[in-house]
Amino acid sequence: MVSRRKALTLAGVGVAGAAGVAAAASVLSGGGESATASGTAADAITFYGEHQAGIVTPAQDRLHFVAFDVITKDRADLIELLQKWTAAAARMTAGHDAGVIGAVSGIAEAPPDDTGEALGLPPSGLTLTIGFGPSLFRTADGVDRFGLAARRPAALDELPAFRGDALKPEISGGDLCIQACANDPQVAVHAIRNLARIGFGKVTMRYSQLGFGRTSSTSRAQATPRNLMGFKDGTNNLKAEDGDLLTEHLWAAPADGTQWMAGGSYLVTRKIRMVIETWDRTSLGEQEAIIGRNKGEGAPLGHAKEFDQIDFARKGADGGPAIAMDAHVRLAHPEQNGGVRLLRRGYNFVDGSDALGRLDAGLFFIAYQRDPRKQFVPVQRGLAKSDTLNEYIRHESSAVWACPPGVTGPQDFWGRALFA
Repeated sequence: MVSRRKALTLAGVGVAGAAGVAAAASVLSGGGESATASGTAADAITFYGEHQAGIVTPAQDRLHFVAFDVITKDRADLIELLQKWTAAAARMTAGHDAGVIGAVSGIAEAPPDDTGEALGLPPSGLTLTIGFGPSLFRTADGVDRFGLAARRPAALDELPAFRGDALKPEISGGDLCIQACANDPQVAVHAIRNLARIGFGKVTMRYSQLGFGRTSSTSRAQATPRNLMGFKDGTNNLKAEDGDLLTEHLWAAPADGTQWMAGGSYLVTRKIRMVIETWDRTSLGEQEAIIGRNKGEGAPLGHAKEFDQIDFARKGADGGPAIAMDAHVRLAHPEQNGGVRLLRRGYNFVDGSDALGRLDAGLFFIAYQRDPRKQFVPVQRGLAKSDTLNEYIRHESSAVWACPPGVTGPQDFWGRALFA
């Protein structure tokens, strides 16, 4: 196995197009499953598989999320970009340079095909997950740039406006997204930087978001983390071990009506800014009542332990419900939403301070599901209408994405079935 320090030179400087990309990727096919047991790639996560990595993968510590606008009008250019991105993603997740020549092994007169800031670093659990936005299929003014309009899934519907939204168009939507998760922020940033470099002239970056400190667990082996309000977040999240629940609530199926999305999932992203200064001046008792859990253990109010089954009929000391009718936990719980479940893997963010000296911080919400129309949308409508927590948060960006199934091997590429 070749490390980042010794980039591959198998196809020479001129590797280009689908054939070259596939040939380069085939050398790294062992960077999938076999990488988990080998030297420099000891913490590599398999890139190839039925589903994309980065969904049920145990949530890593760091995020770099980016949305792109496609500026080419040529369908062939878009396909070639997806092929090149896929090959680069397979290399980087296995711990290699983004390009077959690498950061330091090319000729001095040409730019290197890797930016080099990850030289010497292990894969750090890097996953790269791609999604397609509604505007890739048809623009807001009705243009079908790539002949894809008829293949847009019904589930990939633009999200409706929710009460209290304060969305900024410049950090919402997008044609393509890539979610990079890793346990080293430099590895995640390196991956996005190199994919953006490869896409030069075909895509432009619409917005990006760095995240730290995961706010959900996607495996039962992980402890429940805390968000910037200090509360445990995602206790009732779907987990990788949930088998039948994932089939029911997470993975798109042929029966859903869009064959090319079978094995994929739909992603909703929302940038939720917290009004930190106001929250920090709120009493502990009021904070706990707003959330519906105690701040230390994370137990539902009226219960003892974090994972105690919630009894929403339980009374508090004052004779009223132990968990208030407008508490976040009650309104978001599957029991109150017809059994609807989401797989969340969001991250905390701190983007400095605003012009008034207030902390620009909060949650970059990430949720995967089988159909946003039946899952995220009804849950968010209920929260937007009644959740007391709304006094302390603002939804500033929003997007929905179709994340296709996984890449089967070196001859495959992200979204191939969409363009078949």
